[in-house]
Amino acid sequence: MDTARRAPRIYTTLAVALAATACAARATPVGLLHPSPFPAVASPVSIAPDKAGAPAGIAPADLLRTALGLKGVPYQWGGDDPASGFDCSGFVRYVLTQHRIPAPRTSVEQYRLGTRVNLRQLRAGDLVFFSTIAPGASHVGLAINSQEFVHAPAASGVVRTERLSSPYWQARFVGARRIL
Repeated sequence: MDTARRAPRIYTTLAVALAATACAARATPVGLLHPSPFPAVASPVSIAPDKAGAPAGIAPADLLRTALGLKGVPYQWGGDDPASGFDCSGFVRYVLTQHRIPAPRTSVEQYRLGTRVNLRQLRAGDLVFFSTIAPGASHVGLAINSQEFVHAPAASGVVRTERLSSPYWQARFVGARRIL
C-alpha cells in the first residue's frame, strides 16, 4: 500500500484512539486532544468546596443503587443520560441529580464539590478523580467502597466497576471528595 493511501488511515486511527480516551473533563476547548461539546460558560451550579450541598437524608447506598443500576450503559462522549449513553462526568452528574444533589457538568468542576478525603478514609458515595487525558481531574467515578468504584470509561466501554488498586487507576489517582 502506498504512503498516500496509508496516511488517511493513520490519521483516522489516531483520531479514534484519542476519542476513545476522552471524558468531558473541561468546560472549554483546550486544543485537539481535549475538545469539549459544551459551551465555554461557567456552570450554573454553585460550587462550594467547603460544603457538601447534598439534601439531608441521602444515603450513599441510594446513590450506589442508582449508579450500579446503570451498569452496561454505553460510553458516549458528552453523554449525560442513559438513553444516549454517558461520559464520566455526565454519569456522575446524572446519578447525583437523580437524588436532588446539584452537580456541575465537568470533572474539573466536580472536583471542587464537597470536602477533600484521603484515600485511606474513602467510603461509599465519595467521588474519586483521576488524571487520564489531561493533568488534574480529567476523569471521575463514584466509590462503591474503599476498594472499588463505578464509572463510565472510554469510548470502547460501558458503565462498570473497577478496582482502585489496579495499577492503571492507582497511578492516575488525583483525589477524592466527600459530598454526603
